[in-house]
Amino acid sequence: MEDYYVAAAPNTSYFTPLQDPPVGTAFDPQSDGEPIPKLFQPIKIRGLKLQNRIMLSPMVQISGDNGKVTPWHMAHIAGILTFGPGLTFIEGAGVLPEGRVMPQDLGLWDDTQIEPLRQLVEYAHSQGQKIGIQLNHSGRKGSTVALCHAISTRAVGGWPDEIVAPSAIPYKEGEPVPRALDEAGIRRVVRGFVDAARRAIKAGVGVLEIHGAHGYLLYQFLSPVTNKRTDRYGGSFENRIRLPVEVVDAVRAIMPQDMPLFFRVSATDWLEKVAPNEPSWCSEDTIRLAEVLTNHGVDVYDVSSAGLDARQQIEFAEPAYQAPYAEAVKKRVGDKMLVASVGGVTDAHIAQHVLVDMGIDIIAVGRQFLRDHQTVWTFAEQLGVEIKLPNQVAWVFGGRGGVHKKSETGKNLGRDSENVVATRSKRVSFLRITMNRLKFSHYGSENIVAASGS
Repeated sequence: MEDYYVAAAPNTSYFTPLQDPPVGTAFDPQSDGEPIPKLFQPIKIRGLKLQNRIMLSPMVQISGDNGKVTPWHMAHIAGILTFGPGLTFIEGAGVLPEGRVMPQDLGLWDDTQIEPLRQLVEYAHSQGQKIGIQLNHSGRKGSTVALCHAISTRAVGGWPDEIVAPSAIPYKEGEPVPRALDEAGIRRVVRGFVDAARRAIKAGVGVLEIHGAHGYLLYQFLSPVTNKRTDRYGGSFENRIRLPVEVVDAVRAIMPQDMPLFFRVSATDWLEKVAPNEPSWCSEDTIRLAEVLTNHGVDVYDVSSAGLDARQQIEFAEPAYQAPYAEAVKKRVGDKMLVASVGGVTDAHIAQHVLVDMGIDIIAVGRQFLRDHQTVWTFAEQLGVEIKLPNQVAWVFGGRGGVHKKSETGKNLGRDSENVVATRSKRVSFLRITMNRLKFSHYGSENIVAASGS
């Protein structure tokens, strides 16, 4: 009688079955002989190989405990990455206490925040999945109540008197006037990003993203709407991008050479129609910044938009409404930099269009993952792609007999019919059915993300 067993994931402090290849990997070749769609083609970024082009966008969860990862993050993030996005971002972590958006945000300003994050990273690695974290400073949009509906006072853990910005201009009338950063304050911000990056690396995170979008501090320096400085950090385009570039250089310098660095940018302030005579950050600025960052070690330019000014008027003309901005960047930078697009991608066919017809490299997905943690599986079904499912799921959907036979390596022996059948036709998602019954406001939710998202 031959021995059968369930292989264990290596380098893990507890037992969990080995997922080999990683969940979300498209079988090659496909049983029908069809080519694998670009959405499910692997991509390599420095030393990191993603099994598909789907990325969980960083989204604030308002569940941190003094900046620390909590069981909510374990359940939420694990529930998504278990089903195999090529890359999972946790959320934006404040690099300084006053750099949080809300008191309940995650942070990496203190060494005590490393171990809870490490435990989440360990789970991701046990599943063979890639995980990253975003580094952020909120600037004038800090010390708010979820989701940015009010200012958090000191009585509820806020810091309204410690809000900083490039210039002393509040986000909107009635909110605290931020303190304009002096040179010493700017140096503290740069050190904050570097120290936070060191802590993330110590926790085992595989990817870092610097947040230069959605109206937060680095974006406030980029836009002439919020940056009225007259020193070397204000005025010209070259001066306004100085701090973001300094942060990129300082963080890249302490990262391992094979570790990818992302930069998230807002492509526009969405003020062109509201204030046509007022200089603002626009698509051409976004392209120029991309060209600069190609020479500073940024591997992926993550193109979003908005969040800077309460007067913004976002135009949701079509699904993937921000993709044209990413396309414009990609046309200019070509192969010098990978480009990601985010926003309004709720269907695999939309994602495939953005990748193939617009030349984008990676699709970042946010709210769709909140509606359906198994979005990778959903997208695979929509495109008719056979992918690796979690062993625990494939075994159940495949019924008895789908065990893994012992071999010299102890690895899975390959694709079995149960995995393929489950991908093709057997899945029923209670979450998907339930959420589809709810009437979400597409326009409202986009504004929330633009105002508060990571």
